[in-house]
Amino acid sequence: MNIFRILGDISHLLAIIILLVKMQKSKSCAGISGKSQILFALVFTTRYLDLFTTFFSVYNTVMKVIFLICAYVTVYMIYVKFRKTFDSENDSFRLEFLLVPVTGLSFLENYSFTPLEILWTFSIYLESVAILPQLFMISKTGEAETITTHYLFFLGLYRALYIANWVWRYYTENFYDQIAVVSGVVQTIFYCDFFYLYVTKVLKGKKLSLPMPV
Repeated sequence: MNIFRILGDISHLLAIIILLVKMQKSKSCAGISGKSQILFALVFTTRYLDLFTTFFSVYNTVMKVIFLICAYVTVYMIYVKFRKTFDSENDSFRLEFLLVPVTGLSFLENYSFTPLEILWTFSIYLESVAILPQLFMISKTGEAETITTHYLFFLGLYRALYIANWVWRYYTENFYDQIAVVSGVVQTIFYCDFFYLYVTKVLKGKKLSLPMPV
């Protein structure tokens, strides 16, 4: 395990904590896409089924359990605890547009045609597009709360650090996971415009706003 993966995991966990603390302190889930959070919960569920079959390390097991718990707590807070503040009108991305092609691709492009391997592949592909409902929601409302932008920034930073992790592993271990690398690059591309706006606006104390769709 190298420093890039550890920092990536920390960034990922920090993003989730920022989101949970934001909802708990404001008693609201306004501006947060419940659909994106459902997809992330599905990502962790299908990826971490190996918790019941394989032990890698204490660190690996603890992080998997934490991410699973946080994912379902987030979904619970949006759809149960703070459901009255949930903006269902703007959280209108059609999930089948992501789930259907991702499911098909996971059956066509995988390393081994076994249930656990297909589900792991499905989780990798799905994670690369799971943020789209959140970005779509922001594009519909035209703006995002500062705390939500911090969440997105650390989520994007996690993916960028994992790309560095793959580069490091390629040169030090001669390890290359094509499915994970390609999916990670695709996911990072989705964050590029957001990163630019984050640096030029949010870090200067301005509110992140986008042109309203016609």
